[in-house]
Amino acid sequence: MHHAEKKVFLHPGDFCFTDKTTHIHTLLGSCISITLWHPKLQIGGMCHFTLPKFPGRSTPDRDLDGRYAEDVMKLFDREVKKHGTAITDYDAKIFGGGNMMRDKGQDIENSIGTKNATAAMTLLMEKSVNILVAHVGEFGHRRLVFNVETGEVWVRHTEKEEKSGVINGKV
Repeated sequence: MHHAEKKVFLHPGDFCFTDKTTHIHTLLGSCISITLWHPKLQIGGMCHFTLPKFPGRSTPDRDLDGRYAEDVMKLFDREVKKHGTAITDYDAKIFGGGNMMRDKGQDIENSIGTKNATAAMTLLMEKSVNILVAHVGEFGHRRLVFNVETGEVWVRHTEKEEKSGVINGKV
């Protein structure tokens, strides 16, 4: 991997849309990152959202908040329009939604990670965005680097270590 001119690190709730001179980094657990990339223009963006929906009552004058999937899609729409493109011109990749608790009794289908992954896929499909990759679920966290020049995303998935002294199922 070559070094980019600019590096941006996203924290929960952060959003970045930029050009080919940038690598965007983040670290995910149950949160989700969506990357959108325009192959011809070599522009794109990445988000780091924590929940599918704003928990309170949404009002028209409420500022968009990158912590919520619904708001993230509005942020992507805003940037796509600003660049004179259509959202269907972009390729999407979805990452994260990991299960951070290895509890045998846990309902994984109702975990926040699963809900986040479902929200990301649903919102992108509603807009007819081409989803190339969905690296979601499983136990543990992911470290991502999005190269906006090539559209490639490097992923390192690490299974979460247990506090009981058991690491990755081994004693």
